[in-house]
Amino acid sequence: MLRVELDATDIKILRELQRDGRMTNVELAERVGISAPPCLRRVRKLEELGVIEGYAAILNGPKLGYDLVAFCLVGLKHQSEANLKAFASLAESWPIVREAWMVSGDSDFLLRCTAENLTKFQDFVIEVLAANEHVDTVRTMLTIRQVKKLGLVEI
Repeated sequence: MLRVELDATDIKILRELQRDGRMTNVELAERVGISAPPCLRRVRKLEELGVIEGYAAILNGPKLGYDLVAFCLVGLKHQSEANLKAFASLAESWPIVREAWMVSGDSDFLLRCTAENLTKFQDFVIEVLAANEHVDTVRTMLTIRQVKKLGLVEI
């Protein structure tokens, strides 16, 4: 994968969109210091290049009844490519798993899970995750509170 070359204006655009992806093109252009037509062209180019992958609303989990955020470190019995792919595919199908990362070290996967409560999370861990034929170990970490929340990259 080739790294995309960005100039200072592109970086300003990305920084502003990461803060607020819902603003109008006119507002974005004002914040960045260019006129609206070239701003729109730059945004479209960044989208075409895959630098901007999409736009989404950031939801407040507790206000929607999802009070628990936890992380699971999962170790597989065998780290064959087939087992890694099979587990990754399963992780995509579990709604409680909001992010899944293949990692190095003592574990093979790191899962960020969101659930309505501790009982729902425990049921998932015991009945689904630990019961999976490929899974050898599961270590869980319940969160206390989020202390930092930024966009995915520093730009």
